[in-house]
Amino acid sequence: GASAAPPPLRSPRPRLDRRAAPLALLRASRSGGGRALGGRPGQQQQQQQPAGRRAAPSAGRGPWRAWAAGAGAAAAEGVTYAELGRDVALTCPGGDPNSTTRWQRHGGSGLPSDSRVQQGQLLLSHVDPSSEGTYSCQNGAGLPLGSVVLRVGRLPGPPSVSCRASNYENFTCFWTPSVETHLPTRYITSYLSPVKSVGPCVQDPGRPLTCTVSKSEYWSLYRVNVTEVNPLGSSFTLLNIIAQRITKPDPPEHVRVEPVPQAPRRLRVSWEYPSSWRKELSFQLHFRLRYRPVLHDSWSTIETSNMSEEITDAIMGLEHTVQVSAKDYLDAGSWSEWSPEVRAWPAAGQVTEPSQASPDTIELDPPAEEPSPVPDNEPVAGQGDSVEKVATLVSLGVFAFFALVALLLFAFLVWIRAKKQSKEADKHQELLAGATHLKALPKGQIL
Repeated sequence: GASAAPPPLRSPRPRLDRRAAPLALLRASRSGGGRALGGRPGQQQQQQQPAGRRAAPSAGRGPWRAWAAGAGAAAAEGVTYAELGRDVALTCPGGDPNSTTRWQRHGGSGLPSDSRVQQGQLLLSHVDPSSEGTYSCQNGAGLPLGSVVLRVGRLPGPPSVSCRASNYENFTCFWTPSVETHLPTRYITSYLSPVKSVGPCVQDPGRPLTCTVSKSEYWSLYRVNVTEVNPLGSSFTLLNIIAQRITKPDPPEHVRVEPVPQAPRRLRVSWEYPSSWRKELSFQLHFRLRYRPVLHDSWSTIETSNMSEEITDAIMGLEHTVQVSAKDYLDAGSWSEWSPEVRAWPAAGQVTEPSQASPDTIELDPPAEEPSPVPDNEPVAGQGDSVEKVATLVSLGVFAFFALVALLLFAFLVWIRAKKQSKEADKHQELLAGATHLKALPKGQIL
């Protein structure tokens, strides 16, 4: 039965503690939660700052706590959210605390054994997932007054965040939740730029648990904030990154492997830049190629700046598999993942025997060679060669300059030493001349 008492507990006004995420709440990009998507561990030179967490405000006083619909984030109307293990008070939507109120639970499971009604509210102790459900209330005459849906879950934990730059213009961050909250969740993502302005890390609904910062400065420091919010509260993670250190291109595309006619130990491989990397003279890629017979386990590897390469030591009569990866030309960041495997067979058959062909048409199978970064019969010259030549010329010029400076310095030191020795010799000669003159004078004249 009901008894006279203080007015019923009221749901708190929805709010989110801005101190929980000082960066994320300013011009932040928002989207709903989704399936878990792991981030790349990689070699990322990132610094993760201490994370923080704030709970949503509680309803009422004392041990009875409830977070009403709309408190925090992603809350559904007509739903009361409670933290796992806490006590909760359910308020009848149309009830009067001064009149008799009866409660029942839908589904025929009945009320929990430790529940009780006080001032028209249903009090539940130490709620757990089995406490979830729809609770309805009636007045003393048995007329329905309303219903309340109870959801039980946990406060969010700091998300685990990592970032990657697939090109020199943008970088993308990935995160995974650290706590399974069992509650609706959304994320607020933002960044602090080098000029101390805050902008949104834009989330793509088609790629859950990711966000992208566009037009970033390649060598500048950014601070990324990922805040996880649910109806019980929020938690955030701050991450300091420099795009240059987290560069990891996408794999090369359109990899092709072809046999070389009349060369049963050669395969010609070509590829293209990844479409996500805009090719510019200042931001080029170099590549590594690995290959092996399908029946073997060990790989052979070649590094090159060209867009094609020729394998010169393929095993005749065996199918080979080939993959290519890419990295920033100046070795920033890390290598890309390997491209999908492409398989091919070397040219079939033997080379023409000398005894069966005229001297003018004899073609010999080239001997087995070590993998060479430059193809023997089809050199490929690209921008990579030009850059290498320019780099070589610059290096030679710098070396010649320092050599000339060293030579001039050495000559100057020799000249200084010779001049000093000449002065000492002149002084010595003057002393000898004076002594000789004194010796030639009569003794009496000297005295």
